[in-house]
Amino acid sequence: MSFNPLQEKGIPLEKQIRTWHDIVKRPFNKYEIDCYSRTRQILMNGIEVEAWNFKHNLSRTCSDPETRKLIALSRRIEDMQQTTVNWLTPACQSVLETTLGYEQVAVDLTAWMAQNEPDDYVRETFNFGLLEDFDHLYRYSQWAYMMEGCDPNNILQGMTDVVVGRPTQNHHNCNALRLRKHYDKMTAEPQTKVNIYTLVSGEQQTHNFYAEHGMMYANDDLRRTYGEICDVEEEHVTMYESLIDPTETPYEKLLLHEFTEVCNYYNCYKDEEDDKLKQIWEEFLGFELGHLQIAVDLFKENEGRDPEEVIGNKVVLPCHFESQKEYVTNILENEIDKRLAQDEERSYTTINKLPDDWKSYKVQEKVGLEGAPTEETIRLVRESINRDIVSADDKLIHKQPDLVKRGLEIMAQAPNTVDYEDYKEMDKVDLFEF
Repeated sequence: MSFNPLQEKGIPLEKQIRTWHDIVKRPFNKYEIDCYSRTRQILMNGIEVEAWNFKHNLSRTCSDPETRKLIALSRRIEDMQQTTVNWLTPACQSVLETTLGYEQVAVDLTAWMAQNEPDDYVRETFNFGLLEDFDHLYRYSQWAYMMEGCDPNNILQGMTDVVVGRPTQNHHNCNALRLRKHYDKMTAEPQTKVNIYTLVSGEQQTHNFYAEHGMMYANDDLRRTYGEICDVEEEHVTMYESLIDPTETPYEKLLLHEFTEVCNYYNCYKDEEDDKLKQIWEEFLGFELGHLQIAVDLFKENEGRDPEEVIGNKVVLPCHFESQKEYVTNILENEIDKRLAQDEERSYTTINKLPDDWKSYKVQEKVGLEGAPTEETIRLVRESINRDIVSADDKLIHKQPDLVKRGLEIMAQAPNTVDYEDYKEMDKVDLFEF
């Protein structure tokens, strides 16, 4: 089912102020919540943070008093919504457990978007980032076990595989290479625009969460792992946001932000099975439809254009969550050796075609000079139980040595790299039952 959000008035802005009891709700039960209810909660937190940030930046560059007034009023509502969504996380859910949820969002959301993305180049970029977040999930799963005795499936519930991806030590690039070709705002589909705005929001919040919470553990190796992966998330934000047409006007971007929120809340409401969360998604959908009408009016008044030129006349679905194991495995097996090309087309290449002067080698040599924390992670868990923590079909698990062989770059490897032979030895050890 779809609908035309331009014809829906939603809840008027003046009726969106709530009491503190409504703003700060009781958190979900981490032992009972469906994993994809958790991923929706994590994603919508990121969507709200992006909306709040954007409106502050818009106000700082806007000279129109009426626009600044409306943005100030709706921005406060976005902030209250973000508090509601973010604080659904229970206090007993550890930072590492929440981290596994963040990476499940990244893997399964990006895989869903890639399969529902009409632009081939954007889809390829999504797939490239997908394999990096997939490896982050693998690294954090080791720490969840080592620090807290946590089976990653306590959070993932068997819906997302845990095996090695493109090794994190090879994610560190010259950040200029991360810049991609942007879509053409005049021809890009609304689905493409909403997909990118959604993914930027999710990756940005993942970066923020790691930057703000990684230091909460005393273990130096874990802290460095958060620091290393946080750096990659900065690269991801750079990569995904560069897909957005920079010539979009401020009012056009406001329209797209509000439309993105409407689409995501509608998608969450449509999919949610938890009654309490479903009620929140429904209420906030009404709020965002009200915000969208404000953006529509501002867009018409200031640009004299039809908003349908930008967002079309129907809601799109950017954030459906379901298991993506088959799709992810296919990308893993076929694109683990893919790298960012050093050309004007901002295309992709493979390890065996990288030039000796590839700009990312210098970055990797520098940051990995004393070892990669994410490689040390695997060495530490191996010292503990003789192998890594994995969760996948046996066939995929046994492919790990070959995946590492194809996914590691020959040049610029960290001195503590866990290589093909190491994974062959670990593969001989049966994974114990938790």
